[in-house]
Amino acid sequence: MSRQMQAVKSGMSNPKAWVVIGLTVAGIVILAETHRRRKKGRLRVKAIREDFGAFVETFELLPYPPPPPPALRQPLAGLTFAIKDVFDVKGYVTGFGSSDWSRTHEAAGKTAVVVTALLKNGAKCIGKTVMDELSFGMTGENTEYGTPVNPSMPTHIPGGSSSGSAVVVTAELVDLALATDTTGCVRIPASFCGILGYRPSHGAVSAVGVLPNSPSLDTVGWFARDPSILCRVGHVLLQLKIVEPKRIRRILFADDLFQLSKVPVPKFVYIISKAVEKLSGYQPLKHINFGQHIASSVPSLKGFQDQSTNRQNGISALKALSSAMLSLQRCEFKTNYQEWIESVKPRFRSHTTDCVHTAISTSAENIKTLYKIRNEMRAALRDLLKEDGILVIPTTADHPLALNVKKRLCADFYDRAHTLLSISSMSGCCQAVIPLGKHDGFPISISLIAFHGADKFLLDTVLDMYSSLQEQVAIVSNSMPLPDINGNMDASELLKEKGNAAYKGRQWNKAVNYYSEAIKLNETNATYYCNRAAAYLELGCFCQAEEDCTKAISLDKKNVKAHMRRGVARESLLCYKEALEGKHL
Repeated sequence: MSRQMQAVKSGMSNPKAWVVIGLTVAGIVILAETHRRRKKGRLRVKAIREDFGAFVETFELLPYPPPPPPALRQPLAGLTFAIKDVFDVKGYVTGFGSSDWSRTHEAAGKTAVVVTALLKNGAKCIGKTVMDELSFGMTGENTEYGTPVNPSMPTHIPGGSSSGSAVVVTAELVDLALATDTTGCVRIPASFCGILGYRPSHGAVSAVGVLPNSPSLDTVGWFARDPSILCRVGHVLLQLKIVEPKRIRRILFADDLFQLSKVPVPKFVYIISKAVEKLSGYQPLKHINFGQHIASSVPSLKGFQDQSTNRQNGISALKALSSAMLSLQRCEFKTNYQEWIESVKPRFRSHTTDCVHTAISTSAENIKTLYKIRNEMRAALRDLLKEDGILVIPTTADHPLALNVKKRLCADFYDRAHTLLSISSMSGCCQAVIPLGKHDGFPISISLIAFHGADKFLLDTVLDMYSSLQEQVAIVSNSMPLPDINGNMDASELLKEKGNAAYKGRQWNKAVNYYSEAIKLNETNATYYCNRAAAYLELGCFCQAEEDCTKAISLDKKNVKAHMRRGVARESLLCYKEALEGKHL
């Protein structure tokens, strides 16, 4: 026994023995941790597959018992809903998308008014959804709880900050979902996920029991797939009258704002104008320059405009409006949360950290001007829309970003988005997002805006227009040439886009047919001839390609593609001298 003890002591004093023991223990720890992480990862993947990673927590809040006959059936009976993690539920901590917030706050003592209203009207709540931290952000990403998977485009962001609520509706896990919208938190995810979204008039829906981001901009909104459910929820939360006199509707198409979109303007014009034609009580589409109206009607914006530009056009006025919106958001966020931020020193993902730091560093010296701009915006929209106008704009300028895109690539995305989102946020007007299928594989949408307080008017309009709009989307999406509409240029551009799509799909003959139809409607567009020449080259029709390029050059001498394609055509026809001449032009 003594020899064994000596051997042990001898081994313990040997440095190599300690190394071996240390490596063994480290190996065991690493294996255990690897196993734990793999198990956690498998559970996370399984959860994502089942609920798209959209829920923070699940539970059941049963609806109130229905009233006895002969009372009417509850309007939301049989429906399920989820709520963004900013709504209080008695007995649960409202997380605000942050574990540091959850850790430093107690469970709610009461349930939010809007949640109770849905329960009283027959709906069942099944859980809380993931969101951007503190409602800052429009990507919908959350590094702590995970980013909900966009069912329409799994490799791209769902949009935020109300990402989880949009995803559970899109994935058909619930019939509707509650969210909040400050600077686009409902509108962006509705557009990126391809569902209906609604931002009501500011102050029209109770925010009692809801964590604010910026009270002057915050609204309680909701998502749905079905327009009738969107409207029924609106009737409950807005306490609307069932019957209202029918009004004529003026549809105002903001030409300058659609120029910001990556979707061809004629596509929007065709869908909306044809949808309106089929509806009684709707006047024909009226084209306006919305930015110019704002520039002339909101004088307090001048202090926010870029002074480096001499001309103060409409778009610069809207960029100034988005700057004012963000300044107001930061000022109010600082008022509400500076003390908590400085005492707790919470940790966030980089984007949220930047937003919070900027907000806490913001001065409130312009706050009176910001409130003045908000009042002037509301008056400007009231003057433009009156009681019968509906403003039509693109919901977003860009398609949804790919997941984990580099930060430096996001700046322009945010700027363009805020230009459009600031309109309703700063005027307080109500806005509805309506999906219009896809373009180049990405979900697209339009937004309808009505004056502040006209929520029933707008919801009724959505109910009126939805089916007609979807019919026109189907027409645009099929393979048949589009019929002519008011203004041949619009139809010809749509045909050109169809030709481009056919060309990309290597359907050369179909592309030639589309370009030919476009040329019939507009014989003075050099691009149509040049594009048809490209299709002819693919088909080996070099004479026709040369003729089209020559025609294009006669219409536009600076059309470089036409010169190059004519050179290729002539070279293929063994006209080497002329080919060289064409390439050097």
